[in-house]
Amino acid sequence: MKRERFKPPEPDDPFCCCGDIDQQREYCCCDCEELDNACERLIQRDSKNEDFLSRLLSVLSERLGLQCSPLGSVRIELSILPPMLLLPVLLQVAALHCVLGVVVLTALPGLVLWYYYMTHRKKRRTLFFLSLALFSLAYMYYLFITEIVPRGDVSYQQVVTATTGMILMLISLVRTKQGPGYVQADNRHNNITSTNQSKLCNQDSACCNGVSQSDHAVENKRKWCSICRLVRPSRAGHCRICGVCVLRMDHHCVWINCCVGQDNHRHFLLTLLLFLLTSLYGISMVLRSVCPRQSVFTALLYCPGVYNQYSTALCFTCVWYSCIITGGLLHLLILQIINISCNVTEREVQLALRNGTGRRRFCGLLVETSTPSHGFMHNWTHFLTMHTAEGAQAPLTLTDVV
Repeated sequence: MKRERFKPPEPDDPFCCCGDIDQQREYCCCDCEELDNACERLIQRDSKNEDFLSRLLSVLSERLGLQCSPLGSVRIELSILPPMLLLPVLLQVAALHCVLGVVVLTALPGLVLWYYYMTHRKKRRTLFFLSLALFSLAYMYYLFITEIVPRGDVSYQQVVTATTGMILMLISLVRTKQGPGYVQADNRHNNITSTNQSKLCNQDSACCNGVSQSDHAVENKRKWCSICRLVRPSRAGHCRICGVCVLRMDHHCVWINCCVGQDNHRHFLLTLLLFLLTSLYGISMVLRSVCPRQSVFTALLYCPGVYNQYSTALCFTCVWYSCIITGGLLHLLILQIINISCNVTEREVQLALRNGTGRRRFCGLLVETSTPSHGFMHNWTHFLTMHTAEGAQAPLTLTDVV
């Protein structure tokens, strides 16, 4: 049987890695239709599908056989690349002169806040902030080992202490990423509530005629999640970014790329505390090494001769960068401590402010809501001893860590 001569593709012909589509379609090693659609969207610059680049990378990775035996297919997230590429470059540029340092360290937080606003408005998950935090930690530790330790101003015990603090913080972060505790579906209760919700929807005309619903009906409607199709317990909330209902939901944290709820709230607080202690300890060691003649409190503002050598200038710039991150997380830790002391969650605070039932006090740090407080000691005891939902989370995998 003679094989037909291969013809060059016409403009409207689909793309295929196998050349002659009609004769080799049954022997194709991949999903050609998926790759055809992805390439056509890329060439036509189709902006309707926001995830077509990720799909194209996924198809190409499967086509090229980019597989890791215990982990399966490798999926590349484009959002992790900007921190890895831009952060070292920007910090090294900022170390060239004090004016460049002021410009870069002022513009960098602004860019991060702008990106946070864009992702928060679109209600989508991103690894940008988690990769920025982890890569910043790794880069600061790398400079500490390569630039500060060889100076001889840091003892072996101090290096071990800083390394131990970083390791404990990473372990606590992994525990935080195990899951916030998701609301489990109770089929019997959900079926009954779903029927009640349909009855309530049929009674909307009666409400318009001046007949109000009972308090019990309003309470049931408030606890019923129409997206997850289940009944939420008290203080649970639905996360529009993760698309699930979370037990005792506090907020969705972009820095860890997951929600903070009943199961991981304690580990989240511990992660913040360990990060702040390790960061402050590392900042003090670097300032004592770079500016030995100044005290720790004055060296951050006045350190003569620090820009005479590029290595000391880079370390001093990284100290300021660490101070900016530490200040932001310190503010978050203070808000968390105040909310726990008052027995409120961040979600309840935002709902109270949105509904006009909350009052700001102490420059907005404290917001009074309708949630009853049982006293400082009782609130903290309840927070530290609240149980973890059984069966509400799956075993931790590598994809859950990121």
